[in-house]
Amino acid sequence: MSVVECAESHYLRWQKLNDWLVQHQALWQSAPFIEPIPAWVQSFPELACRVTALTEAECDELDGEPETLANMASQYVPGLALFSQIAHLPTFFSESEDIAAATLPEVRATDMPGRKREQAGAFAAALKPLQQPILDWCCGKGHLSRTLAAQSHKSVKGYEWNPELVAGGNVLAIHFADAVQIHCQDVMADNLPMPANTHGVALHACGDLHRQLLRRGAAAALPRLSLSPCCYHLTVNGAYQTLSERTAAHENKLRPNRNDLRLAVRETVTAPARVRTQTRLLNQWRLGFDGLQRALGGMDQYLPVPSYSPRLIQKGFPAFCRWAAGKKQLCLPENTDFDHWLAHGVRRHRDVRRYELIRHLFRRPLELWLVLDYAVFLEEQGYRVRLGRFCARSLTPRNILLDAVRVCGTPLSQHTRL
Repeated sequence: MSVVECAESHYLRWQKLNDWLVQHQALWQSAPFIEPIPAWVQSFPELACRVTALTEAECDELDGEPETLANMASQYVPGLALFSQIAHLPTFFSESEDIAAATLPEVRATDMPGRKREQAGAFAAALKPLQQPILDWCCGKGHLSRTLAAQSHKSVKGYEWNPELVAGGNVLAIHFADAVQIHCQDVMADNLPMPANTHGVALHACGDLHRQLLRRGAAAALPRLSLSPCCYHLTVNGAYQTLSERTAAHENKLRPNRNDLRLAVRETVTAPARVRTQTRLLNQWRLGFDGLQRALGGMDQYLPVPSYSPRLIQKGFPAFCRWAAGKKQLCLPENTDFDHWLAHGVRRHRDVRRYELIRHLFRRPLELWLVLDYAVFLEEQGYRVRLGRFCARSLTPRNILLDAVRVCGTPLSQHTRL
């Protein structure tokens, strides 16, 4: 496939995905946690009846099998039959032996959690062959840097703003004799130095940070850019601003706000069972308090409260309600029936979970919409781009790899009109 054909295919896929997301916007933009009965329930009552009748076991199964859920839901919303085609990504997994070979041995992975070690190994294996010196963007303590240095036999420079992580990472690199040097650097700084002829990489850099790598890396004409994005909603902008000129010019362009972008990363497949249990309990409590505050305030509107430490769970639901009321300057009556409102929260949580199954169908499509915009942007700057999955979802749901190789000195947007 030529550079122009590749660019056209990514843009056409973005365009089709954009229009599909706009068409089904009512199904994913309403947050059931905030809106007790999502707006789409009135438009698709049969779908609502079907999901609210699901058992807990069925919810568990369907949340982990989005294609099965989409097939079921397409009986009531025909457009969802396109889900498998819309959400498909090729696999860039290497053989398990190759991934194991690219993963730092445990004896060299000091201070590196096991799952992070495996993610770095899978990412490194998917990037082979590594042919240039490497710039590790937002590198933390340099775990990926050290993984890549061992595989590439090239020098690795890391950028990290936290001086404690920089110091700790350099100590590890010296101890294990890795060709890694981490620099204390704010990657958002105007005077950011971009080393020439390096391969820019980022594993799970957040929002504006990974978008900065795309912009600055392309402007510096780095020969290769490889990243697995994360936390798309972490941005200074209230609404997402597309990077590509072509996607920005699309007449019916989706305009997701920061809350919409959170949907793309709302998945806890890698969370320990204990954390998932605590999260479920706290969400039941939040919904119970929400019902209580609506009854007291006379306003049918969700009232967000700050994070509540799981360490305080042992104090019980009444203590949580008093804490939340204090945060919102509400006075709870002495005769508040906490058992009633806890039961209300449990019921609401049951409904929320079932309504959110439909919303969760759009997590990967929305993430792909964002990453395809990145791909088209890089193609406009003269790169050939491949998109795929570098590891299984069970290792991390943030498993998209965008891998771009510069193939011409003149940006595509300057020498062709697609």
